Amino acid sequence: MSLDRASEGSLDVLVVGGGPAALAIAVALGEQGLVVAVLAPGDRADPWPNTYGIWGEEVDALGLAGLLAHRWRHTCSYFGAGSSDPADPANRSTLHGRDYGLFDPVLLQRHWLERGDAAGVRWHRGLATALEHGEARSLVRAADGRQWQPRLVVDASGHQSVFLRRPDRGPVAGQAAYGIRGRFSAPPVQPGQFVLMDYRCDHLSAAERLEPPTFLYAMDLGEGRFFVEETSLALAPAVPFERLRERLGRRLAHRGVQVLEVEHEELCLFPMNLPLPDLQQPLLGFGGAASMVHPASGYLVGALLRRAPVLAKAVAAAMAADPQAGPAPLAAAGWQALWPRALRRKHALYQFGLEKLMRFSEPQLRDHFATFFALPERQWYGFLTNTLSETELLAAMLRLFVQAPWGVRAGLMGMQGRELAMAWPLLAP
Repeated sequence: MSLDRASEGSLDVLVVGGGPAALAIAVALGEQGLVVAVLAPGDRADPWPNTYGIWGEEVDALGLAGLLAHRWRHTCSYFGAGSSDPADPANRSTLHGRDYGLFDPVLLQRHWLERGDAAGVRWHRGLATALEHGEARSLVRAADGRQWQPRLVVDASGHQSVFLRRPDRGPVAGQAAYGIRGRFSAPPVQPGQFVLMDYRCDHLSAAERLEPPTFLYAMDLGEGRFFVEETSLALAPAVPFERLRERLGRRLAHRGVQVLEVEHEELCLFPMNLPLPDLQQPLLGFGGAASMVHPASGYLVGALLRRAPVLAKAVAAAMAADPQAGPAPLAAAGWQALWPRALRRKHALYQFGLEKLMRFSEPQLRDHFATFFALPERQWYGFLTNTLSETELLAAMLRLFVQAPWGVRAGLMGMQGRELAMAWPLLAP
């Protein structure tokens, strides 16, 4: 397929965006035999700025372990308050017993680009500025005047999409993180260790412990290099980057660690409780634009890899079933495959739980996560990866409630004003 033919209207799908979500769905659609193009504001080979983690079992199931830059077997978290005495139980770690991996972003990007090339996906650089939907095709215009007329547009431009419609359900909570990769005067974590969450707070004053809690996400990258990131679970408005930077510095200094060299600085901010888009619109979404960020864990890449083929098959089937079908029925088929009733209900459950956690004090959060990771591995792992069924998810949440200390249960039962409104999607997702 030439560029001219794509512009003249032979295009099945135009994917808007250039990140992991855009590449994942474009490749999946192309491998279904559809004529696909991608319109991204930057060069397709522009490096991605963020790190992408995934559990070892999850990446193994996908057959993509070769795309990992690192894999850790020593995975743990810290949910005690911490102290200056390493032998103090407050410094005891919770061992997770599961491998954790970090994607090599260059390899992951190359993986999708090469598969896209093999599937005939066309890559265009430009900024989409206008979108119109007709009965048979949509019309996308770029800032430079070029235009495309695909049967379907997939918006994978991220959570700040300007084209997708979604309901306004109040403030959107953001997970914010400030991290650095580099070299340090002493190891910030133990050799070979990956730390999912370190909630120790002995470097903070009593007054500071009343502020929104943050935790350390950290890993040993080998050869004397480490990645450390101060993270806020979720808050509306989000914790400012400068505050996270200051907390990370104090955390490290309290452990006697100085930063010697910064190789990379990471600023990460994404919504955790973004409402689902309007599933009746003639535009299909994918990735952050389609609210696929896990509302409880913040994970996304695993979901992209699992769900892109499912969505692509549904779109291809709808196109084959009715060669004259336009944006509205094709998008409807895609939305149904991406957000069936069971997944919508689980999404509402996760958001309801996150609303509770955002109101937890620092001691409540530590107790909550200590209880959560004491659940059977299958339950907490399935919760974080969104691989439990509705029934299994409810069972895990009920078990956590029963086993949690009274302070956590009180926080879960407390009504703070938004719970009733957020409960409606549980009944009518």
